[in-house]
Amino acid sequence: MTYDIRQLQAFLAVVHHGSLGRAAQKLNITQPALSRTIRRLEQQVGAPLFERYSTGMVLTSFGQALLPHATLLQREAEQATEELNALRGLARGTIRVGAVASAVSQVLPIAIGRVLAQWPNLQVHLVEGVGDLLTDALLNYDIDLAIGVSMPDTPEISAIPDCEWHDTSHIIAAAGHPLRKRARLKLEDTLSHKWVLPPRGTAPFTELTHIFTSRGLPLPNVVIETRSILAIKSMVAHAGFLSWMPEPMYQPERAAGLADTLPVPGGMLKRRLMVFRRSRGILPQPAVKLLDELRLML
Repeated sequence: MTYDIRQLQAFLAVVHHGSLGRAAQKLNITQPALSRTIRRLEQQVGAPLFERYSTGMVLTSFGQALLPHATLLQREAEQATEELNALRGLARGTIRVGAVASAVSQVLPIAIGRVLAQWPNLQVHLVEGVGDLLTDALLNYDIDLAIGVSMPDTPEISAIPDCEWHDTSHIIAAAGHPLRKRARLKLEDTLSHKWVLPPRGTAPFTELTHIFTSRGLPLPNVVIETRSILAIKSMVAHAGFLSWMPEPMYQPERAAGLADTLPVPGGMLKRRLMVFRRSRGILPQPAVKLLDELRLML
């Protein structure tokens, strides 16, 4: 079956905006014209793609099955247009990458800087987040590469061989935290203090949980869960909280004398960072350029 890319664009616009009216306005066409386009696509598929309600449009099971394929085809068409225009000097191209904060703090800026030094017309779309956010961004085609600790082992996402780094995570505390005065500090000494961490289900939370449970200890007192790295570091430096993060991420606070590693025996973990991509589809040339630079940094 051959699909018309304009019909797929119309289909995706309705999915994104939730109604014919809003999608038609975004596409700058009339609502009846958009409705006819959707109906022609449904006739080609041989099944309804949307359930139509007074409040908007909801995907049927057929629409849900078509959605990832339509998204892939649209992105491939956009990439083809972008690369052809770049060859004509009409466009700059975009690197779309996501990474955990540790990579954003150190590895990724260097690689991006080297790419832009060679191809200054490129633009960069950067997403920072932990594993679940990066997984969604890859699957939704918001990014083309993701640098993270781990990704689900699925047919949709695959690790890129020979492209990995290591960092080390530590318990961190403010320079004046009372635990620094304690001699022969032990991991269980941290249990009575307040902690701030990324949410449950994220890699940092899971890593710290393993540190404690592997020694037969209960979970620490996690008072605040947040995805904001700035908030985590601020709560550590200024409000007496403990946290857990890779060393590159708190180098500025260390240099300023605000926070640093808490010397707890067993309170560290070396981890592996890898680069991931969608298994299907062609990797855009801007992403290939970034990947080449990342490999040179190994």
